[in-house]
Amino acid sequence: MDVNREVILAPSLLSADFSRLALELEALERAGVPWVHWDVMDGSFVPNITFGAPVIARCRKESALFFDVHLMIDDPDRYLEDFVQAGADLVCVHAEACRHLERTLSEIAAMGAKPAVALNPHTPLEMIDYILPQVHMVLIMSVNPGFGGQKFIPFSLDKIRRLKTLLASRRLKTLIQVDGGVSPENAFELVQCGADVLVSGSAFFNHPPYAQRHETFMRSARRKK
Repeated sequence: MDVNREVILAPSLLSADFSRLALELEALERAGVPWVHWDVMDGSFVPNITFGAPVIARCRKESALFFDVHLMIDDPDRYLEDFVQAGADLVCVHAEACRHLERTLSEIAAMGAKPAVALNPHTPLEMIDYILPQVHMVLIMSVNPGFGGQKFIPFSLDKIRRLKTLLASRRLKTLIQVDGGVSPENAFELVQCGADVLVSGSAFFNHPPYAQRHETFMRSARRKK
């Protein structure tokens, strides 16, 4: 794999200080972080509740960062317009939560946001085989969604490799994102397997200053064997 390609770190705000989100976004921007990952949870699709479109809309006014909005919610079609209007640059839905996945992704694109699809650890790649050409990114969940601070599931590495091979065979430039248990310790292996976007929550926010932590991730992701 070409480990010299661009790698993006997207800190997950699930591990940020909710009482000062605007300040956290400002600090991330100063640190040179390009993306920020919003884990939207509804307490139904996953056993936790986080933030909704109104919070994102308010924070959008305070930040120029790329807003990567990950909808871990049932029947996301009901709220697509809300999140796009709130300022999502990319909207990622779970294949497991969509009754008509192709239509959902098409609607996201029609609204002006980049469409993406996420797969839980147990979900096979075959579930998204036919829609790969229309997504900007595929998110491989490397933990079971719902809570931060979980350990990386090892078989996710093979899943990333197989997805990268599949995309290459079709000459698709679809990004591969990995979320769950991502740290500087496994960043290089993830990039080597094919990951383009690394989502990190506690392994990022628990180690300030942010600029230094961002550099640590980037240096780890690109290190030579």
